[in-house]
Amino acid sequence: MINKLSQIPLSPPGGFTGPAGGLFSETGSTANLAFSDVLSLIIGVMTVVAAIWFVFNTLVGAIGIISASGDKNAYEQARQRITTGILGLIVVISAVFLVDVIGQLLGFNAILDPAGFIQTTN
Repeated sequence: MINKLSQIPLSPPGGFTGPAGGLFSETGSTANLAFSDVLSLIIGVMTVVAAIWFVFNTLVGAIGIISASGDKNAYEQARQRITTGILGLIVVISAVFLVDVIGQLLGFNAILDPAGFIQTTN
């Protein structure tokens, strides 16, 4: 009887490459490409939604400041809404930067490339 574990290759066909030993950088792997494409799409959609939410919060906060007409409580709520929107945008930009750095270290060179994903689906 043949031991099935001895038939499993210990390294990918192209070898280990990339800055982190190429844990996920096997160019012929369709699973790697699918994961990278899905992750890219998710990050792209979430970034667009966050940008729209930032604009919405900023506009509602600005309208709230204009319509506060001397009410300190309404003014403070509107100012807090704008501040929350700005902090949220900073968090999203920081998260995208962090995902890019981690992707570069692990060998995912196209995590933040939703345009490449869209072109491959056409």
